Amino acid sequence: MDALHPNPEIQSAGDDTNGFRWIWLDHGTSSASPALIEQKLRAEQLVSNGAGWFLAIAGLSLLNSVLAMSGTRFSFIFGLGTTQIVDAIGRQGGRTGSTLGLIVNVFLAGVFLLFWNFARTGEKWAFLVGMALYAANGLILLPFKNFLSVAFHAYALFRIYNGMQGIPALEKLQQALAPAGAPIEPR
Repeated sequence: MDALHPNPEIQSAGDDTNGFRWIWLDHGTSSASPALIEQKLRAEQLVSNGAGWFLAIAGLSLLNSVLAMSGTRFSFIFGLGTTQIVDAIGRQGGRTGSTLGLIVNVFLAGVFLLFWNFARTGEKWAFLVGMALYAANGLILLPFKNFLSVAFHAYALFRIYNGMQGIPALEKLQQALAPAGAPIEPR
């Protein structure tokens, strides 16, 4: 049962003896060129790299909190300044205060995990809100004269912003590579 298909990329279609539907594609007329696919992969990588900073910030903030609970004076400049403030307040309350501080810090890290989750799929709002909160977090460090952390915050914001810049290109490439007549998928 060989029948011509209305889609010009599908030269013929039919059923085999087992009841499976088969199609034969004409790859010579495919609109998905290797160059477009490569550009899409690069745009996806750019967005993913920018979003990955949210994951690093969340993870290192939690690590800083665990280090603070253990009594070490060592911490990473990569984490959130607010978690360091929560840790300092928690230490004032002893073991219970430190535990409550850790709970608050898990919540704060969870917020940045949400930003990572949505930003890696190309959601621009996640980049914008996450960058705004991280910038505010960096400003909190200024009165403490923690200039190295402030400088790192600026660098991380720059890298996150670079990732966000890949979203328009990614959206255009996704549209260009979508098959003709494909349903529009909501974001």
